[in-house]
Amino acid sequence: MTPLARRLQDQFSASQSFGPEGLRDDSAFAPPDLRDAAVLMAITERARPGVLLTERPQTMSSHAGQVAFPGGKLEAGEDAITAALREAEEELAVPQSAVRVIGEISAFNTGSGFRLTPVLGVIPPDLPLRPDPREVDDWFEAPLDFVLDQRNHIAKEGMFRGHQRPYYEMHWEGHRIWGITAGILRNLSHRLAWEELRDG
Repeated sequence: MTPLARRLQDQFSASQSFGPEGLRDDSAFAPPDLRDAAVLMAITERARPGVLLTERPQTMSSHAGQVAFPGGKLEAGEDAITAALREAEEELAVPQSAVRVIGEISAFNTGSGFRLTPVLGVIPPDLPLRPDPREVDDWFEAPLDFVLDQRNHIAKEGMFRGHQRPYYEMHWEGHRIWGITAGILRNLSHRLAWEELRDG
């Protein structure tokens, strides 16, 4: 296990009892029949670790142009970890064998009808990523210490399907990270001490 993976594993294990604080749960107005989905939160093994994020094509029928983690619906017989690794490989060509899985984060329900489970993992830096243009318009890596620093989390409110709801957003080099993606990062920021994850 690499030093970063070990530090992440130690902090993650120590905070297993932590609830879904910061996650936006839409149970109050989510559809009754939820579909299971998973995303991969891939942390890059660097002196200043980063987190891998994608931008969805403007042509997609839902969440067009939004920043997201690679992920999608579970297929028959899959668990969250299997699905997250498969989706990351399909969307960005992240080799499944290159991911050191740390664990699953609290699942939550979305207004669009999914029970979403984030999976935290560590990947080597500078993998030769190849985005699938059908699902990914672009990708970028944002510093982990930036996205987990709550001083960079901007509290907002907006209307969604007739409901006034709070959400978070943050901005990194022209990228707007908001909604579900920002909520997942907000939740993780309560569980990890990002200052202790950097080298030096």
